[in-house]
Amino acid sequence: MENVDSTQGDLQRRSSRQRNAVQHVIEHAQQPLLPPEILALAQVTLPTLGIATVYRNLKILLDAGDVKPVELPGEPTRYESAHRGHHHHFHCNRCQKVFPIPGCPPHLDQFAPKGYEVSHHELTLYGTCAQCVRAARARPSNPAPAGNV
Repeated sequence: MENVDSTQGDLQRRSSRQRNAVQHVIEHAQQPLLPPEILALAQVTLPTLGIATVYRNLKILLDAGDVKPVELPGEPTRYESAHRGHHHHFHCNRCQKVFPIPGCPPHLDQFAPKGYEVSHHELTLYGTCAQCVRAARARPSNPAPAGNV
């Protein structure tokens, strides 16, 4: 008699058009993506793809180590390729996008209390991304309404 768990595992490892579409979107994205963003981009090549299939394939890709979650306090989980090496993130307060920051500041372990050992770290910068800064500068400032001098 065949082991059901083994069969299910084989099905999950097997490549599929849906999984390939989800993985392709994540691998080619310039920043971590929310599942609805992954869905919208993957539907360009696979219009029938649904959100439940995106979540199902994200779990498979996470379990396989191909995708990793980007979790920021108070934000929904975003996903990015696990093959980009160590980096940090910048979260734009205006457009809510998250961008990768290459590299890592040295000696972050010096900020730990004396006697503590740092096993890993995450660093997120918050502010306004370049695109939002440009958009804000391009907008004319609002003049005071007439009669309010």
